[in-house]
Order: sequence, then C-alpha cells, then structure tokens
Amino acid sequence: MTFTRRRFIQTSAAMTAMAGVPGAALAQAKPLPFRYAYSATSWDTNVEEAIRVGSKLGFPGIEPFRNNVINYLGKPLALKKIMDDHNIQMVTCSNGGGGDFTTNFYDPAKVDKSVKDHIAFARDFILPFGYCKHFKMNMGSRPPGYDTNDEQIKRCADAMNRIGKETIKFGIKLAPHPHVNSLVQNQQEVDLLMKETDPSYVWLTADLSHLVLGGLVPMEVLTTYWSRIVAIHYKGAPTRLKGSRVVAVPRTGEDAGGHGWFRSMSGPDSGGVDFPAIQKYLVAKKYSGWATLDYDASMIPKGSTMEALLADEKKYLINVLKADPKADFRS
Repeated sequence: MTFTRRRFIQTSAAMTAMAGVPGAALAQAKPLPFRYAYSATSWDTNVEEAIRVGSKLGFPGIEPFRNNVINYLGKPLALKKIMDDHNIQMVTCSNGGGGDFTTNFYDPAKVDKSVKDHIAFARDFILPFGYCKHFKMNMGSRPPGYDTNDEQIKRCADAMNRIGKETIKFGIKLAPHPHVNSLVQNQQEVDLLMKETDPSYVWLTADLSHLVLGGLVPMEVLTTYWSRIVAIHYKGAPTRLKGSRVVAVPRTGEDAGGHGWFRSMSGPDSGGVDFPAIQKYLVAKKYSGWATLDYDASMIPKGSTMEALLADEKKYLINVLKADPKADFRS
C-alpha cells in the first residue's frame, strides 16, 4: 500500500515536471515507420502542378502514372530536379499511357513486348531517380469476354517473374497491383498469381479499395502475403462492401474500373476499409514503405479540388490515424 502510494506520488511529480518543460511532448512524438504519398493521376500531364500542391501540403512523396510524366520520359532527371526543388520524392511511377507501350499479359502474341517495355521503363525512367525501391504496375485489361482462366493468370505470372528478375538487378522490387477490371482482380486470381510468382522477384502492391471492390478482405491479404507487401494504397470503399467477398463493380461501363466506387478516408460511406485497424497493423509490423493516397478525379467533391481533398485527408491522417504533423509531414 505504502509502495503504491509512493510510486503514485513519484510518477505524478515526474509528469508535472515534464509538463513544465517546453517541447517535452514534441520530444516524445515518434514518427511513423512509413511515409505518406499521394497520386498525381488527377492532374493528367500537368505533373508540375501536382508536385507544387503536394509540396505545399507537406507530403514527402508523389506517385505518378506513366501518362502523367509523358513529357519527361526521355529526361527523367529534369523531373527529378523539379521534385528536388520542392523537397518531394517520386515513390514509384506506374505503367501504361502513351505510344506503343504494351500492358497485355494474357495474349501470347503480346506478352514478350509487354515484358520488354516494362523492363525498359524501369531501367530508363525509374532507375535514374536513384531512390525508388519498387515498381508499382497494373496488369492490363481483362481478356475478351471478361472472365479469365488459369493459363492466362499463369502466363501473367511468368511475365511478372521475367520483369522482376531484371528490375531487382536495379534494386527495384516489382510490385504488381490487383485492380478491378484488370487481369488480376479477385481472390482466386490474386492467390494464383502469388503462387506462380517467385518471391525473390515479385512482390505486391495492396490497394485497400481495389481489394474490397474485387471481393477480397484487405487485412487478410496483408496477413497472408505480408512478406511480399512492399506498397500500400490508401483509399476507401463503400461501407456496405466490407467483408462482402464478391466483385462489386460492373463488368462494363464507366464504373467498371472502380471509378465512382472509391471513397476518401474522411468522407461519408468509407467504411469498406477499416483504416484505423490497417494503420495499427502497419505500425505494429514496422512497415517501412510508402502509403499512397491513390485518389483520382472521380473522388473530388463537386465544386472542390484535389488540393482541398488532400488537405482534408491530411487532417484525417493526423487527427484519426495519429500521424504526427511534424514528424510525418513537412511544416
């Protein structure tokens, strides 16, 4: 009893003393083991403006698609200079967009070209930045008729192995991205892809929204394939789809790729993804990659802008997910 009271008095005194020390609370704050980035996709080819906005908001990373950087394909260091001047890093650059670049991984007549194009893009554009650790890539469209077969997924897996075997020589981990209305979207396709790919050459980008829309449970994907997760995409999905285990989006039309189904973290009807639970898991596992707010133009509220949306999401990251405003963002 006496010992307990004495410890209470000592602890209270210490806390009181710490409260009087300027900056004491700040000194105790720990930065997250991972960093936040955002997508440049809604800015189309105006990647310079996307960089300016992200820098203004204090995000340390940006993730463009190939079509966003089409004006810099032959001069990656010029784009790097702009990013350096704005104190922001390119997380990775996704594939697709422009010219004769091929993303077909199911047609035997086109796979070799797709493999060659992706290796060249990683070598000639991503590698010169010097700090990109992974190559996030989509796996192209679904075959005619929409439904896939095992041979098509295995053909895709073989292509991923071939690409990843080369990109790892550059220090870049290949991280394919399951995506609704793409070749790999549902549980069976994801599981077969992971089974048929070599973990020494192929990792995974886990987009939380696309997983839900494809009928997968994000936490199950993370726990099952944790050793191969090198990139996370933060965006929500409709609350009613949480745990549904069915492909929710239509097969054709504007919504087929998930557009119109994505949800911001802070907005209404975003409960399809449990962000606090995901954040807690990533911290516990000491995840050290990037968590990209992969937001597109379909997610911008009417009359608003992507800059305003990202500003709101930064508040959510700080107030709800407990990111530190100083340690995890630039002031």
